[in-house]
Amino acid sequence: MYITCLDLEGVLVPEIWIAFAEASGIPELKRTTRDEPDYDKLMKYRLDILDQHGLGLKEIQETIAKIDPMPGAKEFMDELRATTQVVILSDTFSQFAKPLMKKLGWPAIFCNELVVAPDGRITDYHLRCEKTKLTTVRALQSCGFETIASGDSFNDLAMIQASKAGFLFRAPDGIKADYPDIPACDTYEELMALIKGAME
Repeated sequence: MYITCLDLEGVLVPEIWIAFAEASGIPELKRTTRDEPDYDKLMKYRLDILDQHGLGLKEIQETIAKIDPMPGAKEFMDELRATTQVVILSDTFSQFAKPLMKKLGWPAIFCNELVVAPDGRITDYHLRCEKTKLTTVRALQSCGFETIASGDSFNDLAMIQASKAGFLFRAPDGIKADYPDIPACDTYEELMALIKGAME
């Protein structure tokens, strides 16, 4: 039995932090897991910047409310879920993800949790588990699933490499160059064909 594990941002929806960087006029917040492999370092950097500018969850959620899935993403998810089990594995947070899941037809998502003060300031974050994507893929495998994984960033590489089949999707040229052994594609049609091929 197969289960496909997909990254969220950059694969199905635009990068939330980039959208918020543009909305808030703070270019430093454009840094993502495509640029920084150390997630804890990246999040501390982001929270420091939010504090400096007096911004909190409310402001980010206002930006997220205006984000739509990438063109074709909902249709891709509908077709994929009709073909195989699917779970989104993301390093985003439940407070960010919910409105996006509604627009994608409520797929399953495993993500993290923000710690938010009563005044709306984001004070910390909690990972769902250590090495969230790799740990989840291994747990699914221990339940009898064959995993297929796809993502675009450094934090997706472990789950891609640990799966029966894994694919880079719209990944930066640097990551594709560093991992030439991982098949890469840029359209949902190509990704669907790769996933279906892996299940044959």
